[in-house]
Amino acid sequence: MSMGKRIAVIGGGPGGYAAAIKAAQAGAQVTLAECGEIGGTCLNVGCIPTKALLHTGEFYHRIKSGSVAGVKAVAAINWLDTQRHKEKIVGRLKDGVHALLRHNGVRVLKEKAFPLPGGKVGIGSEEIEADAVILATGSVGTKLNFPGAELPGVIDSDAALSLKEAPKSIIIVGGGVIGVEFATLFNWIGAQVTILEMLPDILPMFDAEISSCLCEKLQADGVRIYTSAELTGVSQEPMCMTAGFNHGGTAHSVSADYVLTAVGRRPNTADLGLEKLDVKMVKGAIATDEFFRTNSPGIYAIGDCNGMNMLAHAAMAQGGAAVEHIMSAPVRYNPKIVPACVYSSPEIAAVGMTEKQVIAAGIDYSTGFFNLGNNGKSLIDDAGGGFVKIIADKRLGEILGVHIIGSRATEMICAAALCMNMEGTVEDIYNTIHAHPTVSEAIGEAAMSVFGKPLHGI
Repeated sequence: MSMGKRIAVIGGGPGGYAAAIKAAQAGAQVTLAECGEIGGTCLNVGCIPTKALLHTGEFYHRIKSGSVAGVKAVAAINWLDTQRHKEKIVGRLKDGVHALLRHNGVRVLKEKAFPLPGGKVGIGSEEIEADAVILATGSVGTKLNFPGAELPGVIDSDAALSLKEAPKSIIIVGGGVIGVEFATLFNWIGAQVTILEMLPDILPMFDAEISSCLCEKLQADGVRIYTSAELTGVSQEPMCMTAGFNHGGTAHSVSADYVLTAVGRRPNTADLGLEKLDVKMVKGAIATDEFFRTNSPGIYAIGDCNGMNMLAHAAMAQGGAAVEHIMSAPVRYNPKIVPACVYSSPEIAAVGMTEKQVIAAGIDYSTGFFNLGNNGKSLIDDAGGGFVKIIADKRLGEILGVHIIGSRATEMICAAALCMNMEGTVEDIYNTIHAHPTVSEAIGEAAMSVFGKPLHGI
């Protein structure tokens, strides 16, 4: 393995700090430049703060709705205390990342940085030499242009995480992961929530049965959902915001305290001077090969900025893979097996291909399906909503995709990903003894269902 290489990492989010630590552990001299906060979007205004608020929201909702059997209590939510709890968790984790970087000898500079010709990197007013540069500049929220977009009551996800008061009503433009998670949060704390989604389904990137199941559950919980809905504009009324939209060929409007735009994110590649280095771009993302190399020698791009897979854990894995390639070590990254999670109610988790993708690929397949209403632990947890679905190659039995909606889904998906990463088959799951009572038994049951032999299903 090569030693003593000089590696510059631009961006200190999950991908950047993971790459920096991995590179230092491999013996490189590492400089990490981050002009904002270490931890990036995920730690500061994304994954962690949203899940902290969701945890409180769920607890409050379960007490208030009396859904915990035998527990009767009066519940009240103190929004400012909830915010302080969120900030405490973010602060602790951020301090932890700083400590890890120090422990591994990474030089951290709070400066804007950009690659320069000839293997140099500009960091603030300083120029350093680097054998390799890893771009890990992340993403920014996609902005929509519509009449009223600049009104103060129109907010993005960053602002939604830091509202001084809990809203009594909110309109969410976008029914993807971000929109659905915020819909779940605000619904839990008692707000009237409306989702406007331009496409025919919410969560269009997930298996169709999963999306449909969640849509029905959200609507049953009181969330108003309009799909195939096109936002036409937002206006400020004396006491509220009003959003106009086209739906089913007619004009509609809905009013609320806030309008939250949650239509996804785009690669953050501006102001890096990449055009001067002739770095190839594809639809605003930095183009890379399977080792995360750009077409410019010595420059790599990982995480959201390459547009491949906008997930924190994908960025971390890509950072490790880029470092392995720079240090001439075997590269271990499987782009086909990247789990995705949605912290909705119920939770969603998936890995591998959807049924639609399998059909499009012309693969002969079988499916296994197990309803969580037949799982004891799921019934105890949350009345057994949801299911586990396994898609397998009919000839070989190799697992092509696993899709879960229900209690503990996000905690279970790694077992499926591990099996798929080892090219496991449905029989490997079928023959693994699953502990009882657990929700994860349902994965074993779904595997049995592929053979038409579920133990606790029909």
